Amino acid sequence: MSSFNTDPFTQFDSLARQLFGAGNGQGRAPRFMPMDLYKVDSSYILSADLPGVNPDSIDIDIDNGVLTISAQRTTSPENDDIQWVLNERATGSYRRQLTLSDSVDTERISAEYADGVLRLTLPLAERAKARKIQVSRTDTPKEIDS
Repeated sequence: MSSFNTDPFTQFDSLARQLFGAGNGQGRAPRFMPMDLYKVDSSYILSADLPGVNPDSIDIDIDNGVLTISAQRTTSPENDDIQWVLNERATGSYRRQLTLSDSVDTERISAEYADGVLRLTLPLAERAKARKIQVSRTDTPKEIDS
């Protein structure tokens, strides 16, 4: 009989602990902020997953055409004498930056947060919207002198 552990699940658990820590969520930062971006009518819609984030910790800034979204996820036990049995949920800061084109009206960007999802509406600027240009016609044709 072999004295080596051949249980593959134990090996996977060991590997996960090596890669992600020993199950203590404190000190582990969230990996990234997944987001979707799509266009509807005359606006872009950006949806970003921010589960467990207090909306008051979300900052959205625009500087030199760069949109920056940052947020903080914290765990605040109500009791200082708490003894963690398992603490896997990561805490820390999220941050994403996107370069906006001139076609976005930065003065009219709006944001809302519900069910762990931040949703930004980025309206197109009037100058960027498609429009038809009417061609005017003169009533009298011009004569060419030869």
